[in-house]
Amino acid sequence: MSDTDNEKPKLGARAPLGLKRTVETGKVKQSFSHGRSNTVVVEVKRRRVLGKPGEAEAPKIDAEPPAPPAPAPKPAAPARAATPSETPRERQERLLRDAEEQRMEALEEARRREDRERAEALEEEHRRAERNKREAEAKPTAKPEAPVAAAEAPAATPAPAAEAPTPTPAPRREVQLDDSLPAPRRFTPVQRPERPQPVARRAEPDVSGPPSTSKRQEPASKPTRERKEREDQRRSGKLTVNRALGGDDGARARSLAALKRAREKERRSHTGPREAQAKQVRDVIVPETITVQELANRMAEKGADLVKALFKMGMAVTVNQTIDQDTAELLITEFGHNVKRVSESDIDLSLDTAEDSPEALEPRAPVVTIMGHVDHGKTSLLDALRGTGVASGEAGGITQHIGAYQVTLKDKSKITFLDTPGHEAFSEMRARGADVTDIVILVVAADDGLMPQTIEAINHTKAANVPMIVAINKVDKEDANPQRVRERLLEHEVIVEEMSGDVQDVEVSALKKTGLDELVEKIQLQAELLELKANPNRDAEGIVIEAKLDKGRGPVATVLVNRGTLRVGDVFVVGAESGKVRALIDDKGRQVKEAGPSVPVEVLGLSGVPSAGDPLQVVENEARAREVAEYRQSVLLQKRTAQAPASLESMFSALKDKQAIEYPLVVKADTQGSVEAIVSSINKISTDDIKARVLHSGVGGITESDVTLAGASGAPIIGFNVRANAKAREIAVRQGVALKYYDIIYDLIDEIRAGMAGELGPEAFETVVGRAEIREVFSAGKHGKAAGLLVTEGVIRKALKARITREDVIIYTGEIASLRRFKDDVAEVRAGLECGVTFTQNFTDIKPGDFLETFEVEMRERTL
Repeated sequence: MSDTDNEKPKLGARAPLGLKRTVETGKVKQSFSHGRSNTVVVEVKRRRVLGKPGEAEAPKIDAEPPAPPAPAPKPAAPARAATPSETPRERQERLLRDAEEQRMEALEEARRREDRERAEALEEEHRRAERNKREAEAKPTAKPEAPVAAAEAPAATPAPAAEAPTPTPAPRREVQLDDSLPAPRRFTPVQRPERPQPVARRAEPDVSGPPSTSKRQEPASKPTRERKEREDQRRSGKLTVNRALGGDDGARARSLAALKRAREKERRSHTGPREAQAKQVRDVIVPETITVQELANRMAEKGADLVKALFKMGMAVTVNQTIDQDTAELLITEFGHNVKRVSESDIDLSLDTAEDSPEALEPRAPVVTIMGHVDHGKTSLLDALRGTGVASGEAGGITQHIGAYQVTLKDKSKITFLDTPGHEAFSEMRARGADVTDIVILVVAADDGLMPQTIEAINHTKAANVPMIVAINKVDKEDANPQRVRERLLEHEVIVEEMSGDVQDVEVSALKKTGLDELVEKIQLQAELLELKANPNRDAEGIVIEAKLDKGRGPVATVLVNRGTLRVGDVFVVGAESGKVRALIDDKGRQVKEAGPSVPVEVLGLSGVPSAGDPLQVVENEARAREVAEYRQSVLLQKRTAQAPASLESMFSALKDKQAIEYPLVVKADTQGSVEAIVSSINKISTDDIKARVLHSGVGGITESDVTLAGASGAPIIGFNVRANAKAREIAVRQGVALKYYDIIYDLIDEIRAGMAGELGPEAFETVVGRAEIREVFSAGKHGKAAGLLVTEGVIRKALKARITREDVIIYTGEIASLRRFKDDVAEVRAGLECGVTFTQNFTDIKPGDFLETFEVEMRERTL
């Protein structure tokens, strides 16, 4: 056994049998670019052919099915006989060479066959052209014989397929496979469409000559990949879709899109040219401001076209920029559309002033507002009616918020009470309470009588045109005088029933709880006269009594429902905010599902804190609510920006005209009403010398942004019933921002007034001590002059400041350097005596007839 046999394993060989090996193995070294190589083990299976005795076996490789032979096939080259002395390696190489030669001969034969078929097709095309030409020449002369000639022409001219010799396929040889080997994988060549050859530009090939003399032939030893694939496709004998439909194998299949385009083109050719569609004119809704892209969408035009049109107008804008209503109207007109301007009523909700039908109305509870001067017992009277202790929980014992409560009486009837603050700072709260009420109870203390806020409450009640009931409180005190209160009311045209008027009055004591039943009876009597009714079966409408920002619940608004029923889940708009009712809480802290007319509830689920007094309206969906809220916010923004100075020049000129010191403040409070009252009171403190400027006011605790704003402007932060969080306190200490907390409004106002006065500094007060007339002027040394005086008023003192006037014009202000009487230095000289003086700064412009004044300056603290 040789070394070669040991190195190469023999696959498929069976040792017990004495037959020849059917599988020869060997290694082929492959070389690649960049110096790479690979060694591949090649197995060559020999074919066993059972022939007649005496025939020599020709080993062939059944790598692929043989090509169909030509009409006159060349005899295959005889295979070399195996020599007894050749090694397995030499035998393998010889078999590979024989297989390669046979494959190259088959490829060459296929190429010759292709050239012959192409030449025959070209010749047939020439014959058909000649025949058509002869038929065309024969038609004018022999018309009757034309059909006969046309009928005989196909018979006389055979089809090209009939002329071509039919190739006889070679018999397939059976191949015996070794059972010990795995089944070989069948290789199916990829069928690629063959590119059609341009026949008209190519010369007719010489079929009789040798294939090597043709210029367009490639060397047989290096066939291209395309030719190999085409040859494999030709020999596969498969029936493709293109062949079945009669198409050319070499043509590329058309895509579905190309077929659609072709059909559309054919349809247009039948129907004629396409008519230009008429431009569709649209009604374009234009708001106050709109972006270019949004306007293009509404016009169904391209945004680039609008930008181009604006550029021609001299406006270099982008599609995302905002343009005003007039510019948008110009664009719409230029593009041929109709303009439809949006008015405020198109976006904003209009108040529903339509009255409900009498059948839908149902009785409702009266809304009673308690008004009066501070400390006259309004909240105590309400506590006595409700049986609660609200007054004890108020800071300083005064009411600083509007409270809304509903009281159920013994006969199961209900009354809604609104408690308003009596302090002068809460004037707007009292006015708001008078606007939403049905009946006003004017509480007057029997010992104090009418006070400023009592008179203001009377004016608010008259302006709201609502009936009034006078409750004279504190009648249990020793110095109480109810009759004096009735007489004082006459001064303001309030005539009670005891004075032959139409205003009801009742004497009560909130402390002793006397006269309360009589007060309730008078309220019910007045409500019956008013015949208060509302429709509960409609969308709710109400008004915000108070609003605040709760730390755990978010924005909360106390709403008094006017008509309709407010339910959990309703979508609403309140002022410039929108929301969806998340929860309803009554005055006793209980959650309720709905609130009907005259019922006060706290509403949760707002997008922000509304202003007190804003109307609440239920809308159909959230999109509509957001649209209305955004529009109202834009209106508020425009109002704020309209108040700002138009330019820097106007701003500086306005500051120069005012010449007032600004006192900046940041105000945060627990409710919207408190913020409103504090800002209004601060603005009233301002004078011509100093003006308070509220940089920011809001509802809720003091945050980091508030401290940052105050630190940038050097303003203190006023916190009313609120505190700063830990982070805000840390930033305030770092930036030196003053945090001032208050829970009583008049303490807050007093300290702000003192702070503003301290900002101005002390005020100088000047007092004239003495006057004297200059009689003579003397020389005093090299550069100085002395004046001889006659004291006419008061005392001339050396330590005081002095001024010299000439014809009532001040020509010198300074101090007296020396004061002498005769030759003695003295401290002062009284009226009626003469003296001599010299002045500091070597002042020498002194003339007889000038007057000298001595005065002293006193610094006093300012008060506003």
